[in-house]
Amino acid sequence: MIELIRQSAVPANIMRAAAKGALALPPAEMIEILVHLTQNPVFAQQAQVTLAGWDEASALESASDPLAPPPVLDYFTKLENLRPRLMPALLENPSVSESRLADIAHGASREIIPIMLAGARVQTTADVLHALAGNQRLEESEAERVRDLLAHLGEQAKPIRTEETASYEVVHAAEIAAEEGNPFTLVTVTGDILGLGFENLDSSPTADSPVAALEVLPALEAKAAHAANDPHLQQRISTFHKIAKLTVGERVQLAMKGSRDERFILIRDGARVVALAVLESPKLTDTEVEAFATMRNVHEVVLRTIAMKRKFMKMYGVVKALVNNPRTPLEISLPLLNHLLINDLRMLSVNKNISDTLRKLATKLYNQRKAGAGKR
Repeated sequence: MIELIRQSAVPANIMRAAAKGALALPPAEMIEILVHLTQNPVFAQQAQVTLAGWDEASALESASDPLAPPPVLDYFTKLENLRPRLMPALLENPSVSESRLADIAHGASREIIPIMLAGARVQTTADVLHALAGNQRLEESEAERVRDLLAHLGEQAKPIRTEETASYEVVHAAEIAAEEGNPFTLVTVTGDILGLGFENLDSSPTADSPVAALEVLPALEAKAAHAANDPHLQQRISTFHKIAKLTVGERVQLAMKGSRDERFILIRDGARVVALAVLESPKLTDTEVEAFATMRNVHEVVLRTIAMKRKFMKMYGVVKALVNNPRTPLEISLPLLNHLLINDLRMLSVNKNISDTLRKLATKLYNQRKAGAGKR
């Protein structure tokens, strides 16, 4: 029957019945006919509707059959035709090529991504994992899972290049080029710089003092040796090792589209163009910006840039953090005093870490507001 239909050797009423799935044929053959009819200028729409509602059991049987006709597997694996219930079978069907799986991975919907990540074949196929890593719908936890799977295969996820990263790279091309070839450094490495809790690595750091990553690695490895049962620490150290191997351009891309842990390291990058790229990341959260505003181990320009972005300064926590940060330039922190609540002004007036000028003005504003409140 399929050959007769291919040759248009059957009456129109039979073709119409076929497009509705109404022929008395085995399900696998009926599916093959319907797939063929999706290319027919007259019956394509009806055939597509019929396939979309086709019996799941027989569709699953075709999806899992290595001997299924290639056009059938091609149809079921097109992004617009993907059915979540068929995906596990399609993923493990050896007749579905790795290149087709990679195409699916790159454009998969939120509903399909978890199914792909759970697939044994996907987990062991580097090309598919790389494609999945480039999917813009990937959540951060899923992206970390993909990176872990690639690392297990001895591969490293390629930083994602999107419109945002491309635009940033064009605007800052000269700065990126000027930094290329320089070793990866961190700004003023002290105390808890990586959120790892290890002791000071630099006993007398100066502002904006870059410390080579190679000088930090031994301390990180020593810390890891004493915390073998801390998977989160091990993960962060692994992330640091990975970043240390990247070029400036690659770190810019990672700053824009990487994970939270990666952003917390890259915001302290000795290359300012990398640190500022973190603030342009579409994945950046309000909590992260507030944390960055408290950091002393960042370029001063990072704090200036945070203060210049209206979307950040709408958050009271960011304003408060900048004022309390001794690294924030006075010309930025002084005007922000007027936006603080009275209790925060009181706390600032006794903060010994900030400049005398800021502390005295905070005290003055606090006393004025306190007196004004007493009169009311």
